[in-house]
Amino acid sequence: MSETILFFGHTAQLGGGEIALLNVVPQLDRAAFRPLVVLASDGPLRGKLEAAGIETHLLPLAAGVVETRKDSLGGASLLRLGALGHTALYVLRLARFIRQHRAALVHTNSLKADLLGGCAARLARVPVLWHVRDRIAGDYLPARVVQVFRWLCGWLPTFVVANSQATMDTLHLDSARRAVVHDGFPGGACGVAPDPAAPVLGLVGRITEWKGQHIFLEAAARVRRQFPQARFQIIGSALFGEAAYEARLRAMVRDLGLEACVEFTGFRADVQALIGRLTILVHASTTGEPFGQVVIEGMAAGKPVIATAGGGVPEIVLPGHTGLLVPMGEVLPLAEAMLRLLGDPLLAQGLGRAGRQRVADCFTIQHTARKLEAIYRGLLPAPTPGAPAEGAARPLPPSSQPVSTVHL
Repeated sequence: MSETILFFGHTAQLGGGEIALLNVVPQLDRAAFRPLVVLASDGPLRGKLEAAGIETHLLPLAAGVVETRKDSLGGASLLRLGALGHTALYVLRLARFIRQHRAALVHTNSLKADLLGGCAARLARVPVLWHVRDRIAGDYLPARVVQVFRWLCGWLPTFVVANSQATMDTLHLDSARRAVVHDGFPGGACGVAPDPAAPVLGLVGRITEWKGQHIFLEAAARVRRQFPQARFQIIGSALFGEAAYEARLRAMVRDLGLEACVEFTGFRADVQALIGRLTILVHASTTGEPFGQVVIEGMAAGKPVIATAGGGVPEIVLPGHTGLLVPMGEVLPLAEAMLRLLGDPLLAQGLGRAGRQRVADCFTIQHTARKLEAIYRGLLPAPTPGAPAEGAARPLPPSSQPVSTVHL
């Protein structure tokens, strides 16, 4: 008999965490687990989950709470009287939903979902797994958010999963009930052979300053001097009121004389196809990424990857073997790495091949699903006679012990 795993997400917009959820849920063993997704707002994720055959419910949360940015969760935004009332009522509704659907475990999928789903699961008296996909550190979130979340992380969740060892290290957890489970790639990537006479270097991600599009453009100007045929793509769009930064980037393109070779693609639903046509994928974040999903996507397509050495990225890229790592926030090393690969096609091809193999060996969505299933089994009541009493968690399997799932 399968156990119901209730996945809770605060939004149905397609951010990185939501895409990770969409990728992994259909991969779960249906003979053992019945996935049920609850979303606090409507959006494209809902339709994609339903199209994948996943039972999905909308339990609407007040728009003002849904739209609260994660960088203000530790401040006054959720403590205003109106927001506090909406939040408390929502937690009660969610707890009732959990009981009505006899969920055996609640798996939360974002910082807001962790807080709301954690409280609701505790009220419903079922285990709750927090999936932390953000580095809880002062260079990524405000100090108050960091302080509050770390404190809650020590007692509210039954178990904590982080998407990288870099993320896990920021939680400062003493508890052994934690594990690193890297996000996986669902497969199907297909890169095409680039035209050596017209190389295309692309940066993929939301247009925001910490993603480093300005660093990419400054490096592109240097590369253009030696490879005038090179073209550059900024793949992604500005969100959350960051139009001013995009305007600054477009002004940089004009000032650097790059109008003829830089393309802003805007939001694209076919990102993997665009990656497949690149010569080199560039990652230029100036703050450590919690993980680095786009790096995996580039490697899966067989593309040589240049990435900044921060956050979870060094857990993915083996320098000089599956890609090149450069310091965060520095133009010259990035430009030199781009020039190195453009000037040595055999090296670039070798990195691409090795990167694709590393994804196949370590970062498939099947790897992710199997590791999560092992954790679920350790948290659910034992079904056999002589096992722990109902509601008690079984000992965790070796694959769920701290840091043992990290691929190095």
